[in-house]
Amino acid sequence: MENSPVPLTIERPVAGGEMLARHEGRVVLVRGAIPGERVMAQIVRQARGVAWADVREILEPSPDRRPAPADAACGGAYFAHVSPPRQRTLKAEIIADALRRIGKHRLAEPPRVAGSEERGYRLRARLHVRDRQIGFFREGSHTLCDAGPTGQLREDSLVAVRAVVAALGRRADDCDALTLAEDIAARSRVVHLEPRPGATLEDLGGQSLIVDGVSGATASAGQRAFTLAGSPIVADTAFDLFAGDSPIGAGVRWVRHAPSFFQVNRFLAGDLLRHVLSVAEGAVVADLYSGVGLFAVALGARGCRVLAVEGDASSGGDLAVNAQPFADRIDVVRSSVESALTRVPPSGLDAVVVDPPRTGLTADALRGVVAWRPRRLVYVSCDPPTLARDAAVLFGAGYGLHGIEAFDFFPNTPHVEAVAVFDASTAR
Repeated sequence: MENSPVPLTIERPVAGGEMLARHEGRVVLVRGAIPGERVMAQIVRQARGVAWADVREILEPSPDRRPAPADAACGGAYFAHVSPPRQRTLKAEIIADALRRIGKHRLAEPPRVAGSEERGYRLRARLHVRDRQIGFFREGSHTLCDAGPTGQLREDSLVAVRAVVAALGRRADDCDALTLAEDIAARSRVVHLEPRPGATLEDLGGQSLIVDGVSGATASAGQRAFTLAGSPIVADTAFDLFAGDSPIGAGVRWVRHAPSFFQVNRFLAGDLLRHVLSVAEGAVVADLYSGVGLFAVALGARGCRVLAVEGDASSGGDLAVNAQPFADRIDVVRSSVESALTRVPPSGLDAVVVDPPRTGLTADALRGVVAWRPRRLVYVSCDPPTLARDAAVLFGAGYGLHGIEAFDFFPNTPHVEAVAVFDASTAR
């Protein structure tokens, strides 16, 4: 293709944030466009019959276009130029497209995507530290960019984290990155520091890092985490998650350290949990990739017998603490999911909930889940292509898709959280 910009008509979205167009018989993946638009785009890369391009001029804009509030490559905000309702439509189309192309399953209609407030939605974020400044890396680079304009974090969160870095002074040069973790109401906020290779932060223990808006500071040393100052944990109750309307009682509690996994969106975490509770039917449930026990503890509070499996040291430790009030019905296994699935399944197993990383289930984990043969599998996914890939295997094993719902956990980005429900008794 020529080096000068080429005219393109944008057809549809694809996973990753690009929009598909065609030029001279070749697929072109375009960033910065909206389906239905005509644009002039600059080809920036080509490989194996596919080209990638960036928008240079909008010839016929979509009515859903708006001024982008931030650098699209900072924090992966590739949908920031699209109105929020259209963003959710695009994400639903991406899910449906992945299931059709990869899973070989056509939905009757794209799934519903629950919306989120755009700003201040993140409960947890990892930020890089360079030259005593914090931010995200621009996509595909190690260039620091300001996280503020992306709107993902609360303004007071950014102020507090910058104050911690300022309090470190020259020792900030020993810090490679930090993880911010806070509760839903931002009443407590922990900053977890990661040292640069060859550096140590353990001697900071005597230095006060409890600045305004920060309740605790921790740091990594190899595989360990230790407390520098204040409390190392944040916590939320069912009252917080469900905004007072809890189906499992208000006092159920989840504590977590900053390195532990917890759902990231403060506005939708409760909606996601409520939905999983509604579809994880049965008296005996396994929760794989349990994290700190968001689903497992809620299921136990509801009265289910639960097998909760988590292999990460930090998340697994928090899971054990959170499950303790329901020790008579929640069995915590701190091992890899693959190892746990080699065991005999729990007696009377009704359902399995899985919430794997973006890479989806490993081949061994998928084989293990199928071998356990639960009546229902609830698959919580943050990546439509890997969900569709695993769905294809489940379809081949005799499972059918009972339903799918989605949640816009990451506004202004192409990412979306989906909950797919597979039943062994449902015809495909």
